[in-house]
Amino acid sequence: MHAAHALTADLFDEPLPAAPASAADATAFEIGWDHAHYRLTPPPEHLADGHPVRQGWLAGAAVFGSRSLKPTPPVRQWLQLRLNAWRRGRAFEGVQVTPHFLAQIDVAVCPVTRLTLTQARGAGSDAAVDRVCHRAGYAAGNLAVISTRAQQAKAELGWQDALTVVRRLEASGLDTLDGLSPVQWSRLAVLMSFATPMAHAQAAGLPLLVLPPNRLRLLNAVQALQTVVTLAVTQDQAVPRLRELMAHLPANARHDFQVFVLTLQARRLAIGMHTSGTALRQALEDAWANAAVHRRWQRFALQINEADAERALRVASRRGLGGKAWHCVSRAAATEGWALATAGDAEPRPAWARAKPPVKTVRPSRKAAVLGGNLDDLKLQSRACIPRVLCLAA
Repeated sequence: MHAAHALTADLFDEPLPAAPASAADATAFEIGWDHAHYRLTPPPEHLADGHPVRQGWLAGAAVFGSRSLKPTPPVRQWLQLRLNAWRRGRAFEGVQVTPHFLAQIDVAVCPVTRLTLTQARGAGSDAAVDRVCHRAGYAAGNLAVISTRAQQAKAELGWQDALTVVRRLEASGLDTLDGLSPVQWSRLAVLMSFATPMAHAQAAGLPLLVLPPNRLRLLNAVQALQTVVTLAVTQDQAVPRLRELMAHLPANARHDFQVFVLTLQARRLAIGMHTSGTALRQALEDAWANAAVHRRWQRFALQINEADAERALRVASRRGLGGKAWHCVSRAAATEGWALATAGDAEPRPAWARAKPPVKTVRPSRKAAVLGGNLDDLKLQSRACIPRVLCLAA
């Protein structure tokens, strides 16, 4: 008997596991089954007798034996992500979130810290796939690759919480909190805001300190327009083409839009026309930290409404502004599988899932307590779902 066959025989002296008793157990069974399909062993903590992951793994090993698939890095990441979601009782959309999808959203540099990402070194620079909006599940359009340091700092915070951290850090004079500087916390806040529905005026007030990663879905029309216009200045004949877009804006907002475009174009020229790739992307993000750029954007954006922004996006799409790597999809399609009704939790949430970790709060120094006080002055309201969503797809 060959060694592989002998190993299989030894494994299955015990009877094959029974069918899973619940939907949660069925999910775990499937995860174990897929580990066996790729000839991978689940983590030891999931191999106890009667554990549904172990049951699926044993059943899969009995079926596949040595006829397994190649466990590529995206496959390993996919299995780990599913296991993490199951253990925490989070919804995981398994139709679109595949190893291929995870390979598409992979990046070399963390969009928050701007550090080169490493793999499985046990360092803060290690790459991690994380949910952008913590009140949605693991689903296409709500996932991005960031550093472990940024992921741990983010935890279960929302974009408003991240901005509150920025204000407290600035008031206290501290350099970092959980390894992130105020600038990095600001980028994290903007990143999370993309996948969080909010009022038009709130979204219009945020600078584009980070460009959306690939395959992220922008739920706020004015931020989508902000992104498209920023990407448009990297194209040839940007100003004339944006003037064509201006004709489709409300008359009272056209002058301010033109002023904003000229200001942004001036920053683009200052960057250098030969700059490209990651360097250009980061330089454009830094341009949004310029007070004049942000102020002139706000002056324009607050004169239009959500419908105006969506109309401009449709025109921009037809004319290829910002490149061909984006398109508009319906709100329902964009958030399919996000489990928004259950705040990202699997339904029903399994009893064995770990308790939801407490929201991280800033623990300022004594100096911070004196200078900062209560800086949670963001009185933010949620908004209804928007009809159209920008989806970035390379």
